[in-house]
Amino acid sequence: MPKMKTNKSAAKRFSRTKNGSFKRHHAYARHLMSGKSPKRRRNLRQSALVSDPEVPRIKRLLPYA
Repeated sequence: MPKMKTNKSAAKRFSRTKNGSFKRHHAYARHLMSGKSPKRRRNLRQSALVSDPEVPRIKRLLPYA
C-alpha cells in the first residue's frame, strides 16, 4: 500500500503536542492591530489548542503527525 500524503497547508498551521492534541495560532492577528486593545493583541500572540470536535479532521490531514 502506498504512503499517505500529508496535507502541507495543514502541516504548516498545526503541530502535535506531546499528549496528542494539536496546537494552532489565533486568527485576526495579521493587520488592523491599531483598532484592537493591547490585551487582545497580547492574547492573540499566544498559541491555542484545537477544539476536541475538530481533532479528527486534523488527524486525517496529518496522517504521520
